[in-house]
Amino acid sequence: MRHRVKAGTLGRSASHRTAMYRNLVTSLLEHERVRTTDAKAKGVRSLAEKMITLGKRGDLHARRRALRVIRRREVAAKVFDDLAERYRDRPGGYTRIVKLGIRPGDAAAMSIIELVESGAPAGQQPKAEAKSGKKAAKTKKSAAKAAKADDAKPAKKTTQKKAAKAKAEKKPAKKKAAAKKDSETASKKKASSKKKATAKKKAVRKKKTD
Repeated sequence: MRHRVKAGTLGRSASHRTAMYRNLVTSLLEHERVRTTDAKAKGVRSLAEKMITLGKRGDLHARRRALRVIRRREVAAKVFDDLAERYRDRPGGYTRIVKLGIRPGDAAAMSIIELVESGAPAGQQPKAEAKSGKKAAKTKKSAAKAAKADDAKPAKKTTQKKAAKAKAEKKPAKKKAAAKKDSETASKKKASSKKKATAKKKAVRKKKTD
Protein backbone atom coordinates (compact mmCIF):
# COMPACT_ATOMS: atom_id res chain seq x y z
CA MET A 1 0.00 0.00 0.00
CA ARG A 2 1.08 3.60 -0.71
CA HIS A 3 0.23 5.14 2.63
CA ARG A 4 1.73 8.63 3.27
CA VAL A 5 3.35 8.72 -0.17
CA LYS A 6 2.90 12.20 -1.68
CA ALA A 7 4.69 11.85 -5.01
CA GLY A 8 5.54 9.10 -7.43
CA THR A 9 8.93 7.58 -8.08
CA LEU A 10 9.12 9.01 -11.63
CA GLY A 11 10.81 5.82 -12.78
CA ARG A 12 13.97 6.60 -10.79
CA SER A 13 15.71 5.31 -7.73
CA ALA A 14 15.58 7.31 -4.51
CA SER A 15 19.09 8.72 -4.89
CA HIS A 16 18.50 9.66 -8.52
CA ARG A 17 15.20 11.31 -7.69
CA THR A 18 16.57 13.38 -4.78
CA ALA A 19 19.54 14.53 -6.89
CA MET A 20 17.18 15.55 -9.69
CA TYR A 21 14.96 17.51 -7.29
CA ARG A 22 17.95 19.29 -5.79
CA ASN A 23 19.16 20.35 -9.22
CA LEU A 24 15.68 21.53 -10.21
CA VAL A 25 15.26 23.50 -6.98
CA THR A 26 18.64 25.17 -7.50
CA SER A 27 17.75 26.13 -11.07
CA LEU A 28 14.32 27.39 -10.02
CA LEU A 29 15.67 29.59 -7.25
CA GLU A 30 18.44 30.91 -9.49
CA HIS A 31 16.43 31.67 -12.65
CA GLU A 32 13.00 31.94 -10.93
CA ARG A 33 11.42 29.96 -13.78
CA VAL A 34 11.88 26.41 -15.05
CA ARG A 35 10.16 24.49 -17.84
CA THR A 36 9.74 20.81 -16.99
CA THR A 37 7.16 18.04 -16.93
CA ASP A 38 4.03 18.40 -14.83
CA ALA A 39 4.97 15.56 -12.46
CA LYS A 40 8.44 17.01 -11.77
CA ALA A 41 7.02 20.48 -11.24
CA LYS A 42 4.54 19.18 -8.65
CA GLY A 43 7.32 17.31 -6.88
CA VAL A 44 9.68 20.31 -6.82
CA ARG A 45 7.11 22.86 -5.65
CA SER A 46 6.97 21.82 -1.99
CA LEU A 47 10.75 21.55 -1.74
CA ALA A 48 11.30 25.01 -3.26
CA GLU A 49 8.78 26.60 -0.90
CA LYS A 50 10.47 24.94 2.07
CA MET A 51 13.77 26.55 1.00
CA ILE A 52 12.17 30.00 0.92
CA THR A 53 10.65 29.39 4.35
CA LEU A 54 14.11 28.52 5.66
CA GLY A 55 15.40 31.72 4.06
CA LYS A 56 12.78 33.71 5.98
CA ARG A 57 13.97 32.13 9.22
CA GLY A 58 17.51 33.29 8.47
CA ASP A 59 19.41 31.58 11.30
CA LEU A 60 22.50 29.40 10.99
CA HIS A 61 20.61 26.14 11.37
CA ALA A 62 18.25 27.17 8.54
CA ARG A 63 21.23 27.97 6.29
CA ARG A 64 22.77 24.56 6.95
CA ARG A 65 19.49 22.82 6.19
CA ALA A 66 19.08 24.79 2.98
CA LEU A 67 22.61 23.98 1.84
CA ARG A 68 21.77 20.28 2.09
CA VAL A 69 19.38 20.80 -0.83
CA ILE A 70 20.65 23.84 -2.76
CA ARG A 71 23.70 22.95 -4.82
CA ARG A 72 25.30 26.41 -5.06
CA ARG A 73 26.20 28.85 -2.30
CA GLU A 74 25.39 31.87 -4.51
CA VAL A 75 21.82 30.63 -4.92
CA ALA A 76 21.53 30.02 -1.17
CA ALA A 77 22.72 33.58 -0.53
CA LYS A 78 20.04 34.82 -2.93
CA VAL A 79 17.37 32.86 -1.02
CA PHE A 80 18.38 34.26 2.37
CA ASP A 81 18.98 37.85 1.20
CA ASP A 82 16.69 38.63 -1.75
CA LEU A 83 13.83 36.13 -1.74
CA ALA A 84 13.41 36.22 2.03
CA GLU A 85 12.81 39.99 1.91
CA ARG A 86 10.55 39.70 -1.14
CA TYR A 87 8.23 37.20 0.54
CA ARG A 88 8.53 38.52 4.10
CA ASP A 89 4.80 39.29 4.37
CA ARG A 90 3.55 36.35 2.31
CA PRO A 91 2.41 33.27 4.28
CA GLY A 92 3.34 30.58 1.77
CA GLY A 93 2.43 30.00 -1.83
CA TYR A 94 5.68 31.28 -3.33
CA THR A 95 5.41 29.37 -6.60
CA ARG A 96 2.89 28.79 -9.36
CA ILE A 97 2.57 26.08 -12.01
CA VAL A 98 1.38 27.00 -15.49
CA LYS A 99 0.48 24.07 -17.74
CA LEU A 100 1.72 24.23 -21.33
CA GLY A 101 0.18 21.16 -22.92
CA ILE A 102 1.58 18.00 -24.45
CA ARG A 103 5.17 17.59 -25.62
CA PRO A 104 5.25 16.36 -29.24
CA GLY A 105 7.99 13.79 -28.79
CA ASP A 106 6.66 11.56 -26.03
CA ALA A 107 3.26 13.15 -25.25
CA ALA A 108 4.42 14.20 -21.76
CA ALA A 109 2.41 16.90 -19.99
CA MET A 110 4.63 19.99 -19.83
CA SER A 111 4.39 22.94 -17.46
CA ILE A 112 6.31 25.93 -16.16
CA ILE A 113 7.01 26.34 -12.47
CA GLU A 114 7.96 29.89 -11.49
CA LEU A 115 8.23 32.10 -8.46
CA VAL A 116 5.42 34.51 -7.75
CA GLU A 117 6.69 37.99 -8.53
CA SER A 118 5.13 40.03 -5.72
CA GLY A 119 4.80 39.38 -2.02
CA ALA A 120 0.98 39.51 -2.10
CA PRO A 121 -1.24 36.42 -1.96
CA ALA A 122 -2.21 34.78 -5.22
CA GLY A 123 -4.87 36.70 -7.11
CA GLN A 124 -4.18 39.93 -5.18
CA GLN A 125 -1.87 42.78 -6.10
CA PRO A 126 -0.40 45.43 -3.79
CA LYS A 127 -1.73 48.97 -4.12
CA ALA A 128 1.61 50.35 -5.24
CA GLU A 129 1.88 47.75 -7.99
CA ALA A 130 -1.73 48.36 -9.01
CA LYS A 131 -1.05 52.08 -9.28
CA SER A 132 2.11 51.45 -11.25
CA GLY A 133 0.15 49.13 -13.54
CA LYS A 134 -2.47 51.83 -14.12
CA LYS A 135 0.26 54.37 -14.82
CA ALA A 136 1.90 51.96 -17.25
CA ALA A 137 -1.43 51.44 -18.99
CA LYS A 138 -1.92 55.21 -19.24
CA THR A 139 1.57 55.65 -20.64
CA LYS A 140 0.90 52.89 -23.16
CA LYS A 141 -2.34 54.59 -24.23
CA SER A 142 -0.60 57.96 -24.57
CA ALA A 143 2.19 56.33 -26.55
CA ALA A 144 -0.37 54.69 -28.82
CA LYS A 145 -2.12 58.04 -29.34
CA ALA A 146 1.20 59.70 -30.13
CA ALA A 147 2.03 56.93 -32.59
CA LYS A 148 -1.38 57.39 -34.25
CA ALA A 149 -0.80 61.15 -34.45
CA ASP A 150 2.63 60.55 -35.96
CA ASP A 151 1.07 58.20 -38.48
CA ALA A 152 -1.63 60.74 -39.27
CA LYS A 153 0.85 63.60 -39.76
CA PRO A 154 2.65 61.98 -42.71
CA ALA A 155 -0.75 61.19 -44.23
CA LYS A 156 -1.73 64.87 -43.94
CA LYS A 157 1.58 65.90 -45.43
CA THR A 158 1.11 63.54 -48.36
CA THR A 159 -2.41 64.88 -48.97
CA GLN A 160 -1.09 68.44 -48.84
CA LYS A 161 1.66 67.54 -51.29
CA LYS A 162 -0.86 65.94 -53.63
CA ALA A 163 -3.08 69.02 -53.47
CA ALA A 164 -0.11 71.28 -54.19
CA LYS A 165 0.85 69.10 -57.17
CA ALA A 166 -2.72 69.22 -58.47
CA LYS A 167 -2.76 73.00 -58.16
CA ALA A 168 0.61 73.24 -59.88
CA GLU A 169 -0.71 71.06 -62.69
CA LYS A 170 -3.89 73.14 -63.01
CA LYS A 171 -1.98 76.43 -63.29
CA PRO A 172 -0.07 75.50 -66.49
CA ALA A 173 -3.30 74.18 -67.97
CA LYS A 174 -5.01 77.52 -67.26
CA LYS A 175 -2.04 79.39 -68.69
CA LYS A 176 -2.16 77.26 -71.84
CA ALA A 177 -5.88 77.88 -72.25
CA ALA A 178 -5.39 81.64 -71.82
CA ALA A 179 -2.54 81.59 -74.35
CA LYS A 180 -4.74 79.74 -76.83
CA LYS A 181 -7.52 82.29 -76.39
CA ASP A 182 -5.06 85.16 -76.87
CA SER A 183 -3.66 83.55 -80.03
CA GLU A 184 -7.16 82.96 -81.38
CA THR A 185 -8.19 86.55 -80.73
CA ALA A 186 -4.97 87.82 -82.34
CA SER A 187 -5.56 85.66 -85.43
CA LYS A 188 -9.15 86.90 -85.66
CA LYS A 189 -7.96 90.50 -85.44
CA LYS A 190 -5.41 89.88 -88.19
CA ALA A 191 -8.02 88.26 -90.41
CA SER A 192 -10.44 91.16 -89.88
CA SER A 193 -7.71 93.73 -90.65
CA LYS A 194 -6.80 91.84 -93.84
CA LYS A 195 -10.44 91.82 -94.96
CA LYS A 196 -10.72 95.53 -94.34
CA ALA A 197 -7.53 96.20 -96.34
CA THR A 198 -8.73 94.11 -99.29
CA ALA A 199 -12.11 95.83 -99.18
CA LYS A 200 -10.44 99.27 -99.32
CA LYS A 201 -8.27 98.20 -102.27
CA LYS A 202 -11.33 96.96 -104.18
CA ALA A 203 -13.13 100.26 -103.55
CA VAL A 204 -10.17 102.27 -104.83
CA ARG A 205 -9.96 100.13 -107.96
CA LYS A 206 -13.67 100.65 -108.70
CA LYS A 207 -13.32 104.40 -108.41
CA LYS A 208 -10.38 104.41 -110.81
CA THR A 209 -12.30 102.34 -113.39
CA ASP A 210 -15.29 104.57 -113.11
